[in-house]
This record gives sequence, structure tokens and C-alpha cells, in this order.
Amino acid sequence: MRPSQLVCSILTVCLVACVPSQPEPDSNNLALLAQQDASFEQASPTRPLQFPVDHGAHENFRLEWWYVTTNLQDSEGRQFGAQWTLFRSALRADATVPTNAWHTPQLYMGHMAITWPTGHHAAQRYARGGDHNGLSQAGVESAPFAAWLDDWSLAATDDGVSSLLMNARDGGFAIDLQLTTDQPLVLHGVNGFSQKHAEGGGSHYYSQPFYQASGTLTIDDEPVQVSGQAWLDREWSSQFLKADQLGWDWFALHLDDGSKLMLYQLRQRVGDPYLYAVRIEPGGRRTVLDPDLVELTVQSWQHVANRELPLQWQLSIGNSSPMVVTALHPQQWMDLDFAYWEGVVLVSDVDGNDMGRGYMELTGY
Repeated sequence: MRPSQLVCSILTVCLVACVPSQPEPDSNNLALLAQQDASFEQASPTRPLQFPVDHGAHENFRLEWWYVTTNLQDSEGRQFGAQWTLFRSALRADATVPTNAWHTPQLYMGHMAITWPTGHHAAQRYARGGDHNGLSQAGVESAPFAAWLDDWSLAATDDGVSSLLMNARDGGFAIDLQLTTDQPLVLHGVNGFSQKHAEGGGSHYYSQPFYQASGTLTIDDEPVQVSGQAWLDREWSSQFLKADQLGWDWFALHLDDGSKLMLYQLRQRVGDPYLYAVRIEPGGRRTVLDPDLVELTVQSWQHVANRELPLQWQLSIGNSSPMVVTALHPQQWMDLDFAYWEGVVLVSDVDGNDMGRGYMELTGY
């Protein structure tokens, strides 16, 4: 689940001519994800996902994203990460294409980030959907799949999404990666409907967690050849959260035994978090884990960006040995208009032996 805080405020940003504006320190940007608007189509478990059309934009839904995280290594075994994200938000439910592209209700925000062993760089862009005489452009096509904001792009080299080229650049930083897989897509929840609250509501959600990635990261104008694993998340809805939910902790883990583990908990104002966890085996077989058997506890808080963040966790599933999930380094803060923490994490057993790696996202702190 990837509804970062920037998505919660994209409407506000773009309504003022897409000029970034810093929210008040105590504003609750997550509240927008809990707003109800019956004029938009609502996510439902009775709506089956269909491909390739569902790789594209769903303009009758209010919010949507295409989200890739990559865990990479160089030839010396050093850990790197790269994130590429495109968010779409609709100002109104009418998806009719206007004669003037500047009048489109479809608004886009892009994020890119690169993490290396001692640093982190994040950047953002904004655009309305369509081509505006070359000034800015953003959009998504389903077949062949392509998502872009200006020259940031995620595009297929085949008929589906099993082979993608991922590119973004910001000054002396750049991502140029190829992602490939022969594994099937993974639908979350029920028929691709991912519930987000005990009382219902949620999103349509699928992933491709089995990409192999290779290419180049450019850091301070220096190219680094890397390879590793990548995870694509696709999600869309018109109301993700309920008003009593404060934020979330999300994990996407590549384990050394070849399986993947996706886990999120939505923190409530009162009571226990709403938790969803799934283990995915090669071949696409998934096992949804009983939340009563999943124990997720904070092991270490660290001071980052003038707040305390939980950057080390212990995860226990049933009778299995606990896993420890630790941030590669604390300073993976997305210091953008609507800030949040997201970055590379390492997975080990309680004795410190390597078990995998992945990505973690923290919001609402």
C-alpha cells in the first residue's frame, strides 16, 4: 500500500497552478484520503481486474499511483535503492477529455529517489495530464504500457509489464534501469480489492514483486553500475482510509529464500492497527497471513527531520523465528513538499544474520 502523504495533498498543490506550497506543520494531509465523494467510482471486490487495461489510468477514480522500489548492489556488494513514482489525482469525476489540455481534471505528481550507503536524494515534479505545447506533460497508456511526467518515464518493452525501462533525472542524479520478470502479477486482498479498515473500504491493488533489475544509478554525476530486485505496486481508489486512521507502516521485503513478504498496518486513533500481511512464493502463489499470528513491534526510534521515527522493527509470524527489519541508514527522508520516510531496509535474524532486504514507508508521524 503506497498512499504517501504527497498524494493526500496533491489537490491543494495543483489547484494553485501546480506551484509547491509547504503545509502547516501540524496539518493532517492524510485527511484527504478519508474524504468521501460519491461522484467518483468506488473500489469494490465485485469488480474484477482486467489486463492490460488496468495497467492504465482509471480517471473515474479519485486517486491512483504507479510505484516502483528497487533494492540494488554494485560490484562491491554495497547496498543502493531507487524509487520511481507517478501519482494521479482527479479534481472531478468527469473523465471527458477537454478540448483544452489545460482544463483537464487529471493532475500528476512524480517522485524519484536514490539511496546509497551514506546518502539519499529525492526530487519531485508536477504536471496536468496531457501535452501542454511542450511546457509540461504527463499521462499513462495501458497498451503498450507507458507512464510519464515530462522525461521521467516507466515504459514497457513488451505487450504487458514483464519488461520495463525506468528513467528519471534530477541534476546530477539519475535512474536508468531495466526491469524484467517471467512471474505472474499478484492480486492483493479479494480479486484485487484490498480492504483497509475493519468496517470496509479500500482500493484495487496488485503488484509485481519479482523483477530483476540492472542498469545505472548516477550519484553526484558519477555513474554506478548496479543490479538487484524491484517491486511494482499499482493501486487506485476514491477513498483509501477512514477518518479514525492516523497513518501507516508499510514493508515490501525480498527474502533470501526467494519468497516475498508484503505487510502494512494502518494505525488507528483508538485500538489496534488494521494489519494485512501476505507471503508470495515464486510462481505467484500467495498466502494471506492471519493478522492474529503477526506481531510487529518497534525495536528502535531515531530522531529524523524533527520527529521520532521507528526505524528498526521485529517481525514475528506464528512460531517462526523473528526477523529484524532495520533501515540502511536513518536519513532516507523524502524532504519534498509533502514529506514522509521511505527507503532501503535490511532484514536479518535476531543474531544479525542476513535474511533479505526491502523497502519501508512510514507516514503520519
